[in-house]
Parts: sequence; C-alpha cells; structure tokens
Amino acid sequence: MYSDKIVLCGASAYEQKYYFNQDFSALPEQVKEELQIMCVMYTEEIGGILTLEFDEEGSLQFKTEALEADAMYDDIGSVLRIKELQKTKTELLEALELYYKVFFLGEEIEEGAEE
Repeated sequence: MYSDKIVLCGASAYEQKYYFNQDFSALPEQVKEELQIMCVMYTEEIGGILTLEFDEEGSLQFKTEALEADAMYDDIGSVLRIKELQKTKTELLEALELYYKVFFLGEEIEEGAEE
C-alpha cells in the first residue's frame, strides 16, 4: 500500500511551524498533543527540523536536518535528545508503530503478542 516513507508529524525551528499528517487524524487527541509537544520542544531546544516518519517496515524514525548556515543547530544535542525521547517515550512510539502496522500496512497482530 505504501512504499515510501510516510511522515507522521514534524516541526521546524525556521518556520516555527508544526505539521501533522491528517492521514493519522483518528489518533486520540492526547497522542496528537504529545507528538506536537515533543516535536516543538525539540526544535525549540535543538533547532533545525524534526520529522517523525514511518519506514517501509512500519518502524518510526526520527529524521533531523538543519540548514548548512545554521550555526545555532546543536548536532550533539540532537543525538542525545532523540535518544532521550526514544527512552522516555518508548510506550508511545511502540504504540504508534503498532497502529501504523495494523491500520496502514494491514498486518495482523497475533493475540497475546503484547505483554
């Protein structure tokens, strides 16, 4: 069904904007708000652009970029902040991957697969 990466959401420090893919509008409001806070706080702290996107297998990837002329972008802080988010938001991120795999990729989840 989907062959390329699908962007879930993203934020840009340059445009001071947040983007949410309306294909995921069925997600609970609390989840959407948590994603927005996570992305916006990242770009406020680190700078640049952060997008969360699903790869072909349904894994959620953090993608970052910054303008070459952006002297304020924190490369090291970016890596550390993403690792921290992956650790502190594990449950949310895993739930989003499961949601994507079931509703977008059409995978069937076996009963008892979750603990």
